[in-house]
Amino acid sequence: MQLTDMQLDALREMANVGSGNAATALAGMLGCPVDLSVPSAAVLALADAVEAVGSPDAEVTAVALPVFGEIEAIVLLTFKPEHARQLCGFLGIEYDADPEMALSALGEIGNILGSAYINALGAMCGMALEPSPPQTATDMLGAIVASVLASAAASNDMTLLLDSALMLEQGGECEFGFLFVPNENGVAEVLGRLGLWGHEAA
Repeated sequence: MQLTDMQLDALREMANVGSGNAATALAGMLGCPVDLSVPSAAVLALADAVEAVGSPDAEVTAVALPVFGEIEAIVLLTFKPEHARQLCGFLGIEYDADPEMALSALGEIGNILGSAYINALGAMCGMALEPSPPQTATDMLGAIVASVLASAAASNDMTLLLDSALMLEQGGECEFGFLFVPNENGVAEVLGRLGLWGHEAA
C-alpha cells in the first residue's frame, strides 16, 4: 500500500520528535552531544522493509522491544557490526573482547532509542503505549527477523521503516535500521489518530 506524502511526513515528524528525545538521553549516557536524524521514512511490507535494511545473510546486532497498549507491536533496531563496535567503544567496552557486556550495552542504547520513538508516537497519537525490556542478539538479519518478528508479521501487512543516522560531536557516526512492526492495521490506526487515514491513501 502506498501512502501519501502528507502521511509519510506525519510519520517522519513523529520519528524526528522521538529522535530529539533519544539524542538527549544518549548524550547523557555517552558523555557527549549527540545528533540523531531520520532522513527517510517508508511504510513497506515486512519482507521489503527487511531487504531495505540489509541482506538476510548479513550479520547484525538487533535490539527488539515488544510494545503493549492500545496497539501491540515490536520495535526492531539493527546495527551493523562496525557500528555496534563503535557505539560500544564510546562506552569503553571492547565489542570483540567482551561480547556479553557489549550486548548489554547495545541493549540499553536500543532501549533508549526505541522507548523515545514509542513515547513520541504515543504522545502524538494520544495512545497509551508501553515498551517492554529489550531483547538483544547477534545473528544473521534473516534469522533474527524470522524468530523475533514472526508472530507480529503473521497478521500484519505494513511495517514502518525509518533510516536513522546518529552522529557524535567527537566525530563518531553510525547508522541503524528502525522497524516498527505493529499488529494488524496498526499503521492505519496510528494515521487514523492523526486524522490522516481514509481516502488519502492510494
